[in-house]
Amino acid sequence: MTSPQYAVLVPVKPPAHGKSRLVGPPADLRRDLAAAFALDTVAACLAARSVGEVLAVTDDAQFSRQLSSLGCTAIPDGVTGDLNATLRQAAAEVRRRWEDLVPVAVCADLPALRPDDLDAALAQASAHEASFVADATGLGTTLYAATHDRFDPRFGLGSCLAHLGTGAVAIEGALTSLRRDVDDLEDLREALALGVGQHTSAAVTGAETQ
Repeated sequence: MTSPQYAVLVPVKPPAHGKSRLVGPPADLRRDLAAAFALDTVAACLAARSVGEVLAVTDDAQFSRQLSSLGCTAIPDGVTGDLNATLRQAAAEVRRRWEDLVPVAVCADLPALRPDDLDAALAQASAHEASFVADATGLGTTLYAATHDRFDPRFGLGSCLAHLGTGAVAIEGALTSLRRDVDDLEDLREALALGVGQHTSAAVTGAETQ
């Protein structure tokens, strides 16, 4: 039996406003890192076997062109300031464009994401109407997948418990690169140890040579 194909939704803050908790680097480097994280996340999603389409959602028109150059589709953020409402609207857009694809939301700050980890998670997700991947702390969420009729993401503070409260199933397994989102410098060090994508690697290398 063929696993369902997914459309990945990647919500991306304008890089100039992203990664505010990445304290230490100057503003221009935080901007470059935020952009690099998103580009590497999208690239990894596009490389996953179970992913049919990637839909990036951002209000940064210039950056949306960079994202689109990777091969994804980019659309404006329809509900600025409300991530879950944005994702619900993006899932509706997936249903309109690619009705046979199942929507799955993935955070844009996964620079070490490996396509095989994403495929492994989605293979488990295919057995459930709604499921999610907890982040490395076990408190947050890096991935949420659900059928169109059940799609009800609860990203935000305490999202792991919030998703469990909706009946979504926690996906098991190491999935190390999928759980390693980056909010601060320690997270970034751990992501670098796992091995990051080319955009993040270039941003970090560029900062080190300045």
